[in-house]
Amino acid sequence: MVEAGEEWRSKAGPWVRGTMPDGQELDLIITGWTRTPDGQWWCEAEAILPARYEDAEGRSRPMGAPTPITLPADDVTPIPDEEYALVPRDGAIAGRQWVLEKLHRYVEDDPSRRLHRRDCWQARTSHTRIATAEAAELARNAELVRYPDVAVCDVCRPDRALRNSH
Repeated sequence: MVEAGEEWRSKAGPWVRGTMPDGQELDLIITGWTRTPDGQWWCEAEAILPARYEDAEGRSRPMGAPTPITLPADDVTPIPDEEYALVPRDGAIAGRQWVLEKLHRYVEDDPSRRLHRRDCWQARTSHTRIATAEAAELARNAELVRYPDVAVCDVCRPDRALRNSH
């Protein structure tokens, strides 16, 4: 026989395990993924937290109340046998993010920007995150033009990863 709490849990999913800032773990109902403009993914979820319910006659009883929370994606772990394919994804920019670094031009023929992988340690602070389609187009143009406006980083080599994108 399924207890009331288990029946409710099976109807509410999918569930993930989230690690709270103090290290505690809590099972959460995942409601979506959001990518922020800086490229980070966040888990939008609801924690079922205790709450007091008071009926019209003034009687109170404990119950669980869904409370919206957000966690960094790195603090979320899938739970076996849960299905995540239909969880909505909302990205500030769809697709994998790449970094376009602004360069100082010393000579007119020098490139004004350099393309990097998002996690490249060579990318300086003055940069913009771009989507895969745009990065692939820039990498392709960098290969075709003798003095390209965009150079490809020779450390992280985004052009190698982007070859499959065009």
